[in-house]
Amino acid sequence: MIRAPVLVVALLLALAPQLVLADEMIVSGLSQNRVSITADFDGSEILIYGAVKRDAPAPGDSPLEVIITVEGPASPVMVRRKDRVAGIWVNNAAVRIDSAPSFYAVATTGPLNHILSDTDNLRFGITIERVIRAVGIAAEADDAGEFILALLRVRTDEDRFRILEGRVELTEDTLFRTDVVLPANLTEGEYKVRLFLLRDQKVVAHQERVIGVRKVGLERFVFKLAHERPLVYGLLSLVLAALAGWGASAAFRLFRA
Repeated sequence: MIRAPVLVVALLLALAPQLVLADEMIVSGLSQNRVSITADFDGSEILIYGAVKRDAPAPGDSPLEVIITVEGPASPVMVRRKDRVAGIWVNNAAVRIDSAPSFYAVATTGPLNHILSDTDNLRFGITIERVIRAVGIAAEADDAGEFILALLRVRTDEDRFRILEGRVELTEDTLFRTDVVLPANLTEGEYKVRLFLLRDQKVVAHQERVIGVRKVGLERFVFKLAHERPLVYGLLSLVLAALAGWGASAAFRLFRA
């Protein structure tokens, strides 16, 4: 009769740290939740800010860390490797990656390997490597991992994959903010913003928000025409090219006269 209460007390004591950590929640906001792509669009800067809401005093035994990720629409990617064959560079091997984001940024308060455990990284898919899905690529090439590294290298050089360590400002373990610049070559769709609070390299709270990116005006019309009526788009392109050529020729004759 005495063992049951003792077990309950022991269980509550064991869960006490987790219960305290669960009292921390995220209250966040975005400077804008919609981005319009126009003819003169050259990128957009998004301010991501927030605060930590607590129902109990903050734990004093471990510092608070913040990670913020911004993920663009994902799609399959074919990665090819060129090799020199008989003095000519040719595509010699290829690997299909099931899903890779068109844009991905990770902003943190500190070095990723110091504030995030491998277990929680795997659980929540926080780093770029964990977001890329490449199931079964080992059967497509002997060194399939090199293809993923190549994709990371290329998109990092294109400024589409970014690791922004130390770029999240945290004030008094409560207020945080960061700025993420979206590039000019944005892919239309929903951009997922995820916010994580961490203590002892473990995620104690997380939240997700969405930024909608849409083409507007003439860009929207051309985009829909190209994807929904490709034949009409192709014919219209030929007509416009012919008119442009004729106009240039007429102008040239006029200036020579």
